[in-house]
Amino acid sequence: MSARPQRRGAARRLATGVAVLAAAAGVLTAANPAGADPAGADPAADASAKHRPGRTVDVQLLSFNDLHGNLEPPQGSSGTVTETQPDGTTKAVPAGGVEYLATALRNARKGHEYSVTAAGGDMIGASPLMSGLFHDEPTIEALNKLDLDVTSVGNHEFDEGRAELNRIQNGGCHPKDGCYEDGKTFQGADFPYLAANVTDEKTGKPILKPYTVWQHKGVKIGFIGVTLEGTPGIVTAEGVKGLKFHDEVETINKYAKELNRKGVKSIVALIHEGGLPASSSYDYDCDSPGAGDGISGPIVDIAKNITPKVDALVTGHTHQAYTCTIPDPSGTPRTVTSAASFGRLYTDTTLTYDRRTGDIVRTSVKGANAANHVVNREQPKAPDMTSLIGRWNKLAAPIANKPIGYVSADINGRGSTAYETPLGDVIADAQLEALSPADKGGAQLALMNPGGIRSDLAYKASGSEGDGVVTYGEAFTVQPFTNMMNVIDLTGSQLITALQQQVSGSNEASPKILQVSRSLTYTLDLTKSGKDRIVTDSVKLNGEPIDPAKTYRVAMNEFLAGGGDGFAAFKEGTNKLVGASDLDTFTAYLSAHSSQSEPLDPPKADRITIVK
Repeated sequence: MSARPQRRGAARRLATGVAVLAAAAGVLTAANPAGADPAGADPAADASAKHRPGRTVDVQLLSFNDLHGNLEPPQGSSGTVTETQPDGTTKAVPAGGVEYLATALRNARKGHEYSVTAAGGDMIGASPLMSGLFHDEPTIEALNKLDLDVTSVGNHEFDEGRAELNRIQNGGCHPKDGCYEDGKTFQGADFPYLAANVTDEKTGKPILKPYTVWQHKGVKIGFIGVTLEGTPGIVTAEGVKGLKFHDEVETINKYAKELNRKGVKSIVALIHEGGLPASSSYDYDCDSPGAGDGISGPIVDIAKNITPKVDALVTGHTHQAYTCTIPDPSGTPRTVTSAASFGRLYTDTTLTYDRRTGDIVRTSVKGANAANHVVNREQPKAPDMTSLIGRWNKLAAPIANKPIGYVSADINGRGSTAYETPLGDVIADAQLEALSPADKGGAQLALMNPGGIRSDLAYKASGSEGDGVVTYGEAFTVQPFTNMMNVIDLTGSQLITALQQQVSGSNEASPKILQVSRSLTYTLDLTKSGKDRIVTDSVKLNGEPIDPAKTYRVAMNEFLAGGGDGFAAFKEGTNKLVGASDLDTFTAYLSAHSSQSEPLDPPKADRITIVK
């Protein structure tokens, strides 16, 4: 790490390698630390304790994940969390916004001398315009002020490639856009990004630090950071060029051994991969024993195979909220957490550190040491974050506040749980309209990946523009990647194969249903499995059955055209024409199809017939 002013006192710092051991070689304090057993307490009073008074100390681990540059409170359903009420009903609670996250974390730290804050990746990327317009420098500045201690990389940290990630870590002005404020040079992150399982293809060495060690008054906790091995399949090829992504379990186990050899026995893994709890409520008991309860998804197998040397897992990527216990290979319960996304929640985990062994004492009580907390908007705003947002908003305002369209009601995209979303239909229609002219590609249908829709179009005003007004900044939040549109030739057979890949292969366990333009209709039969879920005879273009031997012109963004999200069939496309960006097609459509007197209505989202 480059030299930075010390934060939260000189004694509280992160270090790596031999420097950690040298710094930790001093004599431990004899005073009872905060959270330790009180002097003179009877050890027998705690039936589970085998430690004499003063031997253990509670370390507070605060964590969050998938912020995605959401410094301002997210709009629509993206800015709420689901809470289960005592009577079993649920309600949506407004949440998020870095002004409130800062207040929540700072209040949570009070009374905890031993407190460390960590994140599970995707702090940046797919960000709203206020951050994305400035290559996420505002978000890194905010995280520095939040006193974030460490984060793993996520797949979105690679959206702009390795060189830009290095700039985010180390600072310096953008190579093309330069510095954004007179007399100010971007300082970079004063916390380490960890990328243990991402190596240079040529050298085989990690591109960033694989791990780091937090220490305070003799207490040492190692953090290993990884992103999902499948990152190349969900990021543009240019973003991961020259990089190799390795198995999460093998990588974590390797570095856990290395940390142990260096005397670090307490270890937390930061993993940008996650799971799917049985309930969307943040306060769901993930360890409920009922049929169908608990958690599924990739993190389950990962957690079951990571060495017992690792004491807790902070996860992300799926944007879900959970605090679960999953047994490690020795059968001992281990905490696995995720704090949804967009700064709407934070997790507070207690790690009981044994000073004699240097290891974490894991409780046998499931879920006893971790809980998710809502970042509610009823608490005071942090003034330094309000100032930061105001400063960057002023720079973005000339572009962000420009009205480009009007809506009559919320048009749900990211916040919808349906396979086909109203906003997905709007985006696909926009792409078809822009690329259907013969000189623009001659597209007959358009397909949009659901993960590329990052928000809703909310009716309620986000600023002073007025209800129902869609600003450029709000449209950017929906489509922040600025992927270039492609039009390619696909045979009818290849098109049907691509539709089948939505629900088979790597997408079988968690389907990725493409959003379709109005010209395409078909039936999705969920009573069947794998590719049989696509009723091939039902696939029609403008009411006519798809002919397997015929060639069709299909519009999609460059990410999908490159085979992203498991759609290998699209890589077989030929006769490619590159068009405008997805954001440009979206904003042009909103401008052309809405006015103050005739706002755009939410589509019915009835192009895909679902059989359950």
